[in-house]
Amino acid sequence: MSPRGRFRGPVEPSRFLGFAVAAVVALGLVVASGAFVRLTGSGLGCDNWPRCGSTPFPAQDFHAIVEFGNRVVALGGILAALVAWLAARRVADLDRRVRRAALGAFAGTVAQIPLGGLTVILDLHPLAVMTHFLLALVVVALSVVVALEAWSHARGLGEPVAPRWLRLVAVVGVVACGAMVVTGAIATASGPHPGADEDVARLGLEISDTVYVHVRATAVFGIGFLLVGWQLLRVRRAVPGVLRLAGVLLAVLVAQMLVGEIQYRNALPWGLVLIHVTLAAAIWGLTVATTHALWRPPLALLSTSAQTAPSVGEPLRSS
Repeated sequence: MSPRGRFRGPVEPSRFLGFAVAAVVALGLVVASGAFVRLTGSGLGCDNWPRCGSTPFPAQDFHAIVEFGNRVVALGGILAALVAWLAARRVADLDRRVRRAALGAFAGTVAQIPLGGLTVILDLHPLAVMTHFLLALVVVALSVVVALEAWSHARGLGEPVAPRWLRLVAVVGVVACGAMVVTGAIATASGPHPGADEDVARLGLEISDTVYVHVRATAVFGIGFLLVGWQLLRVRRAVPGVLRLAGVLLAVLVAQMLVGEIQYRNALPWGLVLIHVTLAAAIWGLTVATTHALWRPPLALLSTSAQTAPSVGEPLRSS
């Protein structure tokens, strides 16, 4: 078969899974890279957007190199999301909703280009920066769903885990996690890292007040997560993989709480804030993954005795 024929031919589910996982990793790196730009004060390192100063490439300046590097990382995320979407279109029997989610992830990464330019034009207004960050998390959530569905399509789809009421609690938990992330973004926008060395506008809120709200949003999410985790422990023999996924989320959440406490007590050093933001993105992705796995678990996450799901590659169906 010619290279052109191979490109246009069908994509095996296992290959699609690899593309989907690569997109999740690439888009996660985009979030961390964007946080690095802000926290090093490099948000305006490349003026005259979309150029970098008077040339398309950065001058020998730290802030310009950091900002330009973020653009390169973002381009990698766009390409990874594009490949995942194109592959999704060529996977046999893949449900349209999975293809639409892959398209949504790609469209979201492309939308970041003008949004990033607008953020620079607005001199890093905190609302624009927050929108830039939150859109990145929406894209991460879509890519996580695509990856899980790719896993199910390649290896088999299990029946929903736990009672319906618990699965609905987990959905509310995603909303609570979103509130936790948003209040965290507001706290960062009120802190000592405006994104550039220049006089950047701030929200005008006291950091102590925003942290107060953020901590309580975290507590609400934590209580809900413990409820879901306790119920998963009761059926751990049937859902060992889902429980392990929840265990990873718990470990990251505990680490996040420790980092948050330490950074606040040490006047928010940018290195710790970078770790905090990166862990926040990981918590968001793991929360979406755990919740999705409760409703539509890949067969590999269930015990052998619980693997009574439909055959491998069965199209997506409503729960």
